[in-house]
Amino acid sequence: MSQTVTPAETRILDATKLCCERWGIAKVGIDDIAAEAGVSRATLYRMFPGGKDVVFDALRVREMEEFFTELKLGVIGATDLEDIVVRTVVVATQELRADEHLAIMLMSEPGDTLAHLTVQGLPRIIRMASLFLAPLIDQYLGRDQSARLVDILARLVISYFLAPSEHVDLGDAESARLFIQTHILPAFQTSVDTGASS
Repeated sequence: MSQTVTPAETRILDATKLCCERWGIAKVGIDDIAAEAGVSRATLYRMFPGGKDVVFDALRVREMEEFFTELKLGVIGATDLEDIVVRTVVVATQELRADEHLAIMLMSEPGDTLAHLTVQGLPRIIRMASLFLAPLIDQYLGRDQSARLVDILARLVISYFLAPSEHVDLGDAESARLFIQTHILPAFQTSVDTGASS
């Protein structure tokens, strides 16, 4: 899915992540990133034309790809639609909770970080989620229903992560399964039944 990343590009993205954690997004400059990565300013601009915004965007894409790669590994072996949905929600919630970089960014740069999890970044998150999960869900639901389910799951997990509930723990398989059986899957049951009978 992603293009091959060179070692120098990886160093630059790693350095960007470190600088953001150290000083916050707003205070990080190109010179800081170049110095941390051990490359010249010219090299950085050659690899990421457009500078700081392009580097930050590339870092977000990499982080998202790593997240969804882990998520897909956690879903492999699921036996049916319910199992896929439960594993998706549980693994995604656990991944978000364990993401130290995300936790640091939410504390140091809440506005920018929240924007990339919600209004600004949500369309990209849903596209990436569809890319990874739709092939697994399509076998149980038609394409339109599959896309709808992925959209709902992405919004659910992000919303829950940002504002956890006292009544359900989406990071716990048993709690998540009960919630999904009660509130999510019934909306798709007709499609599942139709798919199973056709």
